[in-house]
Amino acid sequence: MQIDISTRHGHLGAESQEKISAKLTKLSRYHERITAIVATVDLENSDSPSVEVRVSVERSPDFVAREQAAGLMAAVDGALHKLEQQLRRHKEKITDRRAPGLGRSAGASAESEQAEG
Repeated sequence: MQIDISTRHGHLGAESQEKISAKLTKLSRYHERITAIVATVDLENSDSPSVEVRVSVERSPDFVAREQAAGLMAAVDGALHKLEQQLRRHKEKITDRRAPGLGRSAGASAESEQAEG
């Protein structure tokens, strides 16, 4: 998984970049096929920085979350929360597509056993 952090209208220190990178790596818990994460920090409004995070997943469209907050880490946390929800929902949708075939055969055999008994 490749992580890229860029900044507009300012500069982020190495410590801040490391903190953001550490938080972004936690997204791999929600989906195992993440190929790249691109975070863009906009420091144009120093009192309320905004963060945009784009996550690329194999065989899926990119997931994007934007957040603006009073502090930089609050904006990062807000964007991560949105992405976690998107990734969790996407993963559930994928697994639900596979599950009905298995569920029907198990339910059908249970119904036939009840009918016989």
